[in-house]
Amino acid sequence: MPKYLVQASYTLEGAKGLLTEGGSGRRAASEQAVASCGGTLEAMYFAYGDADLYCIVDFPDRLSMAAVAMAVRASGAVQSKAIPLLAVEEIDEAAKRSKSVEFRSPGS
Repeated sequence: MPKYLVQASYTLEGAKGLLTEGGSGRRAASEQAVASCGGTLEAMYFAYGDADLYCIVDFPDRLSMAAVAMAVRASGAVQSKAIPLLAVEEIDEAAKRSKSVEFRSPGS
């Protein structure tokens, strides 16, 4: 299953909601949203800095990730981005395949 790192920041309204229901409430809501498209919430951490929240999620396909992202963003409570994650074994396979890539660098 495709795995993603989701980086999110709450808007003013989202931050007010977080203060009202706490982190546990947001985790439950996130688990429900992810599960509604066949995914699982592997990890969820709140943070200081550029982002308020980091999640690792698994989905059965890319469209499921896109559906959840669109629904969450449409709420207006969260701004987010999803970063596809690759397993070590997937990088091994990509490295093997890279040997057959035909590429001409600029100016050569």
